[in-house]
Amino acid sequence: MSAPKTKDRTARQRPQDPRTARWTLIVTSVAGFMAALDNLVVTTALPAIRDDLGGGLADLEWTVSAYTLTFAVLLMLGAALGDRFGRRRLFITGIGVFTVASAAAAVAPGIEALIAARALQGVGGAIMMPLTLTLLTAAVPEARRGAALGIFGAVTGVAVACGPLVGGVLTEHLSWQWIFWLNVPVGAVLIPLARLGLAESYAPAARLDVPGTLLAGGGLFGIVYGLVSGHVEGWTSTPVLVALTVGVLLLAAFVRHGVVAAHPVLPMRLFRDRGFAAINAASTLMFLGMFGAIFLLSQYLQNAVGHSPTQAGLRMLPWTAMPLVVAPFAGLLSDRIGGRPVVVAGLVLQSAGLALYALVLDPGMSYAAQLPALIVGGFGMALFFAPAMSVVMSAVRPAEQGVASGANTALREVGGALGIAVLGAVFAAAGGYGGPRAFTDGVVPALWTGAGAVAVAALAALLIPRDSRARTAPVAVPEPVPASGPKAVDRTPERAGV
Repeated sequence: MSAPKTKDRTARQRPQDPRTARWTLIVTSVAGFMAALDNLVVTTALPAIRDDLGGGLADLEWTVSAYTLTFAVLLMLGAALGDRFGRRRLFITGIGVFTVASAAAAVAPGIEALIAARALQGVGGAIMMPLTLTLLTAAVPEARRGAALGIFGAVTGVAVACGPLVGGVLTEHLSWQWIFWLNVPVGAVLIPLARLGLAESYAPAARLDVPGTLLAGGGLFGIVYGLVSGHVEGWTSTPVLVALTVGVLLLAAFVRHGVVAAHPVLPMRLFRDRGFAAINAASTLMFLGMFGAIFLLSQYLQNAVGHSPTQAGLRMLPWTAMPLVVAPFAGLLSDRIGGRPVVVAGLVLQSAGLALYALVLDPGMSYAAQLPALIVGGFGMALFFAPAMSVVMSAVRPAEQGVASGANTALREVGGALGIAVLGAVFAAAGGYGGPRAFTDGVVPALWTGAGAVAVAALAALLIPRDSRARTAPVAVPEPVPASGPKAVDRTPERAGV
């Protein structure tokens, strides 16, 4: 019997050239902007969504967390699917899913439908986002790769920074539905552009870890569901206790799976390195405090102080946009003195900013009284972001950098989802939507909780080794070869993360 035929992928592998590189940079940057924007764009629209669709605190939490949670859980699976079945093909699929989900969110008749659409958006983002950097890295010559990745990072940074402002402007001057309608024409244009202009690439030996993904997804959903539902169902109620217990057990099984499985989605051996474990713990706690605070403060500025959505978005900029100004200098400082002191300083400042906000918070307070806390927190955020990924990369071998980057991004998103759940639970226990005073009474202890979480992150960051230099020792990585002979395959050992 003759050997089975394998698909010749050589014809679909295009050489690097300047025109393809520019085209890829444009397409992937716009896609990255769209996915990154949806992390925070909905925060300033939450009061309008609540007025229009109804729902309580738990529903608003899921409106944000449904996106971040599905994005986090499926991020590395999305990268592996692209490696196996074609990165351009899966990238286009991700854009399509994201675009359809955005339209579904815009026409959602109720809060439950909106939450479901947001979860589907997260699925599309998880498929699309990790492949943006993989496609870009493959298309751009090595000599110009740093500049291209810098542009991509700046574009996605602008998206995160401007999310609350864009959401506020669209909500106030059009309607909250437009924060989702905005994605539809962009996605519709990106799909043919990606089909015509991007080069296809594969890593045929990529392995999928479906059991690990299911364990992580089920465990995180159970914990977040329990935290979000606790103040509604009661912390000792059967649904909450079952959800929390099952969530913890599934996450424990996921950790064991990462130890014993041959090719787990998240190899637990990476956490044997003190630096890798410390920076990931710090990242998770940082996002827990930051996302939870943004979720509440964007509503506080409207519900308690009386600002419009646009005014609320503008007033958040000294915090959310500070990384655009400070991060380049923080990166230079990190190169000079090492990542650990810069990361620790950033976390200390972020914690101080949240604590300062909690100290001065009051219904109807002036913006001048809020500004110092926003600036201090913004500086802290900027100092953290710049060197954090460098610390992650320095903790692992070059062949593991793609997995390490994806793991760090996923844990950040998990931290964000947990932050909204945890700080939301504290808010509900101490206050609520009963008026400016009740809202403020709930936000203050929630901010103290967030400040405490980031302070613990600073302590974790102290465990990062003083000298975290990139590991450049060559590592033997076998190149996958199809059965019929050598074909064009991905020869870069790492899978780019986000």
